[in-house]
Amino acid sequence: MSIAFPDGFSWGVATSAYQIEGGRHQDGKGESIWDRFADTGRMPESGDIACDHYHRWQEDVDLMAELGVTAYRFSTAWTRIIPDGAGSPNQAGIDFYSRLVDELLRKGITPWLTLYHWDLPQALQAAGGWLNRDTVDAFVRYADVVSTALGGRVKNWITHNEPWVASHLGYGTGVFAPGIDDLGSALTAAHHILLSHGRAVPVLRENSQDCEVGIALDCRPSQPASADPADVATNRAHDGFRNRWFFDPVLGKGYPTDITAMCDERSVFEQPGLPFLRPGDLEEIAAPLDFLGLNYYTGVEISEGDEDGMGVVLPEGPNQPDGYTEMGWEITPQVLTDYLQHLDEVYRPRSIVITENGASYSDGPDESGVVADHRRIAYLDQHIRATAAALAAGVSVRGYFVWSLLDNLEWTSGYKQRFGLIWVDHATGRRIPKTSYYWYRDFIRNASRLSP
Repeated sequence: MSIAFPDGFSWGVATSAYQIEGGRHQDGKGESIWDRFADTGRMPESGDIACDHYHRWQEDVDLMAELGVTAYRFSTAWTRIIPDGAGSPNQAGIDFYSRLVDELLRKGITPWLTLYHWDLPQALQAAGGWLNRDTVDAFVRYADVVSTALGGRVKNWITHNEPWVASHLGYGTGVFAPGIDDLGSALTAAHHILLSHGRAVPVLRENSQDCEVGIALDCRPSQPASADPADVATNRAHDGFRNRWFFDPVLGKGYPTDITAMCDERSVFEQPGLPFLRPGDLEEIAAPLDFLGLNYYTGVEISEGDEDGMGVVLPEGPNQPDGYTEMGWEITPQVLTDYLQHLDEVYRPRSIVITENGASYSDGPDESGVVADHRRIAYLDQHIRATAAALAAGVSVRGYFVWSLLDNLEWTSGYKQRFGLIWVDHATGRRIPKTSYYWYRDFIRNASRLSP
């Protein structure tokens, strides 16, 4: 039996600006929090050059055209558009993305533009970053500038990528930029990010007629490791802080009351309640969306000992056994099917787009120059089948984006973690399509005939 995907299903690849562009000091670009994070020694390598996409974008678009994708998800760098985050727009930065969009359209590739993939202007961080409610206004203005310039050509918009990462890893544990370690700060930052999302939605609709708007939320579906009440409670906390804190308000349910009660019990804030929450905020956050973006990589089992104060588990490590990627993430395609059905049943989004899915494996060129990444092929095959199973169960999934087009800068892991369909020599910039690239190309050509 073959598995059919609906007509118009988007098959794509995804990247982000800081991870691939480089060109840090060129054409008026400003400093981001990740530039500062790297400069202060918090990263093994920087994004100053990355994949040099800023200079090699034409080559990369050609590679996408050869791949046969119908869609490309990328982010604009806030500091390339508005260098200090709130001042005058930088025309050179706008022109760069305008050329990129034009070439994508010329090659028959639909642009999916993400406004924020974590690279906050350092000038805004100096004023408090996402802890400062004024950053919400700055983001809305940034959305206005980008959508005014590109809205006639870009019709698929994503406001934010993975607000959990930006808030909890950036402000809660400090392992990501800007490096703040405080749960209250993480929740405050998360709220302002979500509020900026909600306020940007009508601006995008105004500037980009007949567009579709969404947000890309990452998830870490979980289940308790046992029936022990302590494991069950810890899993509930993990799901609350990790997943529901974002899905619930964006999709109209407000913040989960069990987690707000937990914040009170732990005295996260000086007074009970959420001090950052103002009247009308939740209504703005719940602005109607055309699609929910879902970034999925793995599911986890949670036990009491995994609790770190936020119900967060980050299993990560190289050289994992079979059944794990080299990020240390277990390969759990069935969980993707189950979670897609869960989202459909609980939240009823208009549609769901898998905005990221992929695996890190370090396979490099053999003596003949071939990168035979068969483990990645198996991973993608399993997760596309999992997506098809959700479709067959009635879930409205209408797109799938592989993370990533290129081996890029994987944040604090540097360049050692390779998610790309295309191998990149970061010393020379040379690109080599991997075996998975050709597999995905052939799959797209025959997407309506997925063999059992």
